[in-house]
Amino acid sequence: MANYRNLTIWKKADELALLVYRLTKEFPKHELFGITSQLRRAALSAPTNIVEGYNRKSKNELRRFLDFALGSLAEVEYLVGFAVKFGYLPETEELTLLIEETGKVLWSFQKSL
Repeated sequence: MANYRNLTIWKKADELALLVYRLTKEFPKHELFGITSQLRRAALSAPTNIVEGYNRKSKNELRRFLDFALGSLAEVEYLVGFAVKFGYLPETEELTLLIEETGKVLWSFQKSL
């Protein structure tokens, strides 16, 4: 099995997923099956799509899964903004920068293929 753990794109996406899980622990319990679940799924989808795509047999397959990861990242960005507007999350530079950095390295990696 290929070692995706060495990829900067996976490291960033994994870091983002962990941060999202930590931050959403404080969300109201009535949102458990709403925004909490949706945000966590989207955040976890980015690194898992990187893992799956990296372990496929072709660059075309990898590109396809990187597209999925980019879509999930866009979903995270929107949901974080929504959660901030709704008062569930404070606006933090750490989270905003991590989303931006993850997007940049993911986009760059995809373009390099």
